[in-house]
Amino acid sequence: MTNSAATPTMFRTFEQAKAMSFDTGLSFVTVKSSALKQRVDMSLYVPQQLASMSHPTNVPIVILLHGVYGSHWAWAMKGAAHLTAQRLIDQGKIAPMVLAMPSDGLWGDGSGYVAHQDKNFEQWIVDEVPAAVGQACNALTAASPIFIAGLSMGGWGALRLAGKYPQRFTAAAAHSAMTEISQFDALVEESREAWSTHSSDCGVLHALQSAGADLPPIRFDCGTEDFLLQANRTLHQALNDANIAHDYAEFPGAHEWSYWSQHLEDSLLFFNRVFKQEGQSV
Repeated sequence: MTNSAATPTMFRTFEQAKAMSFDTGLSFVTVKSSALKQRVDMSLYVPQQLASMSHPTNVPIVILLHGVYGSHWAWAMKGAAHLTAQRLIDQGKIAPMVLAMPSDGLWGDGSGYVAHQDKNFEQWIVDEVPAAVGQACNALTAASPIFIAGLSMGGWGALRLAGKYPQRFTAAAAHSAMTEISQFDALVEESREAWSTHSSDCGVLHALQSAGADLPPIRFDCGTEDFLLQANRTLHQALNDANIAHDYAEFPGAHEWSYWSQHLEDSLLFFNRVFKQEGQSV
């Protein structure tokens, strides 16, 4: 279904389709990205409480980034992220939040959400995804806070982008995050020769340190059977040594969806606390 709204857009083309019968509120968006010079997809969830809104408000946006080998549908179809969010909203534990679940751009096994020589996967997430969400959902305003979270490669992206763009993101969270760019080499078949080599694009710690006092609230967790556990512990200790405030937790579990789908709730509750601390309401 083509979006025919008269809202000004930064995309040459914009397509949106709602799920037919299996998930009310879940839709799928395809836009032509200037940053990527191609069409790219995003899953979008608008909770039931916002479906009948007649005027826009500062509803929060939560961007959820997937890991290597995945795509925009992973958080919804494998992690049931939208069902978790709707349950927490119905229980009054979090404010209504719109979930944006974009593809990473589908470069090779994973783009890393970083700029490459010919495609800027970072700009797609930071600039174009919020613009696409705003065009697709009438419940948002320019003041809507943007939270970002992810798993594995997506956790790397969420933490790194929050450090690089502290004025853009209200808070960030990660599950089983990759922390150093070298960790991609065991997972991604393609060469990283064209990837940015800026220090903030090569390590989460560098990116978080670059924000200085502007760094938004950060949380991350990792499973005690996860192959990235030591990397997350090392990041936690380095942040402590640098006196960078953050929340860190470990839980039983491995590098798998049963862990991520369970602990997404922790990140959504964290985002809600930050939202309330800022004195905002929907």
